[in-house]
Amino acid sequence: MQKENLFHPNDRLLLAVSGGVDSVALCELCKQAGYYFSIAHCNFQLRGEESERDEAFVTKLARQYDVQFYVKIFDTLVFAKANKLSIEEAARELRYKWFAELTGGQGSDALKYIVTGHHADDNIETVMMNFFRGTGIIGLRGIEPKRGNIIRPLLFARRSELEQFIETNGLQFVTDDTNLQDDYTRNYFRNKIIPLVNESFSEAANNVLKNILRFKETEILYQQALQLHKKKLLEKKGNEVHIPVLKLLKVIPLATVIYEIIKEFGFTSHQTDEAIALLKSGSGKYIQSATHRVIKNRNWLIISPLQTMEAGNILIEENDADIHFEAGKLKPEKLSVDNFHLSTDNNVAMLHVAVISFPLLLRKWKHGDYFYPLGMTKKKKLSRFFIDQKLSLTQKENTWVIEMDQKIIWVVGMRIDDRFKITNSTTHILKITYLPK
Repeated sequence: MQKENLFHPNDRLLLAVSGGVDSVALCELCKQAGYYFSIAHCNFQLRGEESERDEAFVTKLARQYDVQFYVKIFDTLVFAKANKLSIEEAARELRYKWFAELTGGQGSDALKYIVTGHHADDNIETVMMNFFRGTGIIGLRGIEPKRGNIIRPLLFARRSELEQFIETNGLQFVTDDTNLQDDYTRNYFRNKIIPLVNESFSEAANNVLKNILRFKETEILYQQALQLHKKKLLEKKGNEVHIPVLKLLKVIPLATVIYEIIKEFGFTSHQTDEAIALLKSGSGKYIQSATHRVIKNRNWLIISPLQTMEAGNILIEENDADIHFEAGKLKPEKLSVDNFHLSTDNNVAMLHVAVISFPLLLRKWKHGDYFYPLGMTKKKKLSRFFIDQKLSLTQKENTWVIEMDQKIIWVVGMRIDDRFKITNSTTHILKITYLPK
């Protein structure tokens, strides 16, 4: 605790105690060190009578230490199914949410830190799992001794050392029989993979621990280099991030830098190649995560939130219904020429479907934009068009355009482009209605 500067000796600790070797050793070590602590126990109701046995054991343990005791019973299976999580993920989410509630108080008596019994063997297993998961350098540094208000002070100790400590001090503990089963990923590595590796490399576990220390320092250098790249490449514009393609193409190593940029927006390592392919694709191409899109727009990659009210660059797909954005709402619909009435309303665009390809891009106008105003055969810059329309500065700042393949189709609420107007050959029409806020 002193070496890692984990907390002040007078801080109040919440020990997460299952009743196993590691958490019992944690309790005794904190007691012998004179730290003030309370005990919290999670009953996940996953092991029938064993779960009840563990709860009773930890209740008795808290009485022996004469400390405050908290217990919570979770319906883990129901929670996992409802949230489409594995049992491991569900249990982790449930316990840390509860621990956060217990340590969220104010004042000198409030519990400040959550303390867990993770030890060196847990760290070895974590690093090996992360290696095969493909988490990159950040996953190879292993479990951190301190993250936020979560402390793990036993990472220096192997499990065998904790077992020896338990025996020396005559302490009782309970055994989780599921640790011997291979149903969970961690157990599989613990019971199968690591023993097999040890058959060929007897010092494998200790070598992994040494590598963890090296990886921690390597990751510091890695992050420093990465921040330099991000500083040169990323331009924050509202809720979006804009990246110049030409600059990005010069970056080495390209794949690593792109992955580290996009992963913060919910993209996986498997989407890195798709993001690289965008660099040489046409405007309007994109990839998508659960929360964001990376859109190619001319010489830029734009990382934009899916929530269109937050975005400055919004893709319109062929079958989209209402599109809500900062300035109001767009309502696109396809019509046959036999079923429409020509509108002269500036908030309605009537476009020739045959010359339109999706997706379209809805964005704010920018200097240098031009189009061919309806009825004209020569192009006109939007800045000049706005002067002709006698727009105020505020009106200019709030003007949006719809673009396709770097061609502006419609200056929203004002004028369509002549190249997309209805002609005698038109059979179907794309009607887009703009409803301002």
